[in-house]
Amino acid sequence: MPNGRVFSIEEFSTYDGPGIRMTVFLKGCPLRCMWCHNPEGQRFETEIARSPVGCISCGACFNKGAELTGKPSLVPESASVCPRSLVRVCGEDMSPDELCAKIEKNIAILNMSGGGVTFSGGEPLCQAEFVLECLTWLRGKTSRAIQTCGYVKNDIFTRVLTECDYVLYDLKLMDDQKHKHYTGVSNEMILQNYRTLAASGINFITRIPLIPTVNDTAENLSATAQFMREVGADRIELLPYNKLAGGKYRMLGRDYVTDFDEAVTPQTHMEIFTKYEIEVKVL
Repeated sequence: MPNGRVFSIEEFSTYDGPGIRMTVFLKGCPLRCMWCHNPEGQRFETEIARSPVGCISCGACFNKGAELTGKPSLVPESASVCPRSLVRVCGEDMSPDELCAKIEKNIAILNMSGGGVTFSGGEPLCQAEFVLECLTWLRGKTSRAIQTCGYVKNDIFTRVLTECDYVLYDLKLMDDQKHKHYTGVSNEMILQNYRTLAASGINFITRIPLIPTVNDTAENLSATAQFMREVGADRIELLPYNKLAGGKYRMLGRDYVTDFDEAVTPQTHMEIFTKYEIEVKVL
């Protein structure tokens, strides 16, 4: 069975599907959205994150790297020597059995709330074989969901859908050229898979992260609403832009080069979707 690389597990989430859910965040994403709020999920390789907030500059983390590699650096072992626990490893390799054993301990609580498990990322379908193994193992035990950007070959997407009970699907931009500019990829495959999802009969919800001046325009949201109605989708969640993502980039030693303007109040966009008889909620 294929191993998966997980960078975080949130045991009791209320934002990743119905009820209380255990959300598993997987490493690796084919998109490079300029506003990404989970930069630790972008790359496939294991990374070391170090928070500068509260650091006493003792040097223990870099000294451990020097001890093991011959030069001052952050290594996985640095996490265990930081006196304030400000260093963490982003990326743990797990087998499907290991992950499902963790999930199983919480299944009774999750089920009581009408919840279950959500596989997120990064992009979970970059590790589709691992996710499929876990979804199959969990069949009949709890509700199984994926949160996806939909950028994956249609045959893989269709296979995963056969083992899903619920899908959270991101639509970012309807204009293909703008989608390429802001995310690095075309939206053609994303829209194709969305049509497949809408025709599948599986319970799903659409999500849009509202990025000021990028996709929160009346033009883009109207095009999104029209597309949703064309394929028979009738529910959407709007996610307001959050500037706090910049701190995560600094922890990984990267720059957050984009600073978008303040967002328009999401409630002002709701009438665009209600006009198309789409149920809309702001998270």
